[in-house]
This record gives sequence, structure tokens and C-alpha cells, in this order.
Amino acid sequence: MEFEPALQPATLIKRYKRFLADVTLPSGEEITIHCANTGAMTGCATPGDTIWYSTSDNKKRKYPYSWELTQTANGHFICINTLRANQLVAQALTEKHIPELSEYSVIKPEVKYGTENSRIDFYLTQNGLPDCFIEVKSVTLLENNQGFFPDAVTLRGQKHLRELMYIAKEGKRAILLFVALHTGIHVASAAAHIDKQYALLLEEARQSGVEVLCYQADITVQQMVLSKQIHFNSIK
Repeated sequence: MEFEPALQPATLIKRYKRFLADVTLPSGEEITIHCANTGAMTGCATPGDTIWYSTSDNKKRKYPYSWELTQTANGHFICINTLRANQLVAQALTEKHIPELSEYSVIKPEVKYGTENSRIDFYLTQNGLPDCFIEVKSVTLLENNQGFFPDAVTLRGQKHLRELMYIAKEGKRAILLFVALHTGIHVASAAAHIDKQYALLLEEARQSGVEVLCYQADITVQQMVLSKQIHFNSIK
């Protein structure tokens, strides 16, 4: 997935009101940009970091610029736009770059399912194979050289685990796909120290037949691609 038009750099002043951030352009001008991330963004929004933003030509948008990447002081790239995770997975599924799912030919995004009024990120079908339901989660929290999910208590994430367990018990494939959107993350784990209930539910889900996959994204200011599978521990 290439960034078009090209991303532009700025220096982060602060993030606030969850969806907004003030930045300084190389010219010295200060502007406000949109932040498509509802999480805590721990370690992803340090004032003074270089950020990279995209530009929209949609005249109806109040804020035409969107925060895409953070470039940390030690050179790591973090994609903070959580919408990109699904785009990366969609591309990888279409191009058969996820071996565990490469046999499926029909890919449908955002399909209603479950018993708690949910939408699955991707629903896959193929004659002769069990229907497959994929929930995608972004991993951006890096602590002690390891990635963690979630970065804040997530009731929505807990709901998704219950939904996936229900799917697995019906004999269908239920997959929780973590996408590491931080170039410093090479192994990840459930963040029991942040959301113990989520970590416990994830372990229960695994025992109930939910498959857990974790793939790392290669990130540059020019493009992102889902590159390789990395290890994910449910409880640490």
C-alpha cells in the first residue's frame, strides 16, 4: 500500500480531544490535523516527535490533513491511523500473502454477525471450506521490547472475543488477527497489566478454538506492507 499523495512531515506539539493534534510544519506554521485513533496511543504521541500526515482533497472535510505515521526519536515508525490495518489485511488477503487464509477466494468486509450486534472485519468463503470470520486489531504499544494489546481497557474488544468464541463453537473458523503497526515490535502479547479481563477472555477464546495470528507491517514514509508473521502470547 503506497501513500499517495506523498506524506508530509511535521513536528508534534500535542494530541487532544482524541481526534485532533497540533503540529508545526517545517516552515514554522502551526496547523491542526485529524487523528484517526481512539486509543491511548501510549508512546506514539510524544511532543517533539516527527509525524507524517496525508492530505485529502475532500472539500467537505473540516481538517484536510490526517496523521498517518509517528517517527520516534530512536527511528521507529508507528502507523497511528488504525484504518490502515484493515486496508493492509484486505490487500494481503487479495494477494494471498497470508498463507493460513490463502485458500479462500471470496472476501467480504464489514459483514454483520454474532449475537451482540457486531460487524466482522472480514468474512471469507470458499466451497469445501468452513466459513471464516476475521477480526483485525492494531498493535502499537511497545514496552520492554515487546508489543502489547490493548493499550487501554477495551469493552468493545472483549465483545469481539465473545462473538468469535460463539462462531468457533458453531464449527466455523474464527480468527483474531493482530497487526503490529510499530517497526520496533517483533513479538507481542495480551496486555494483562492494562486489561486483565481481555487477556483472560483471549485465553478462553484460544481454548474455545479461536485462531490467533499476528503479522508485522513493514512501514516507511512511502508505503506499508504486511510482511511476516510474528509470535503472539495471550498472557504475559
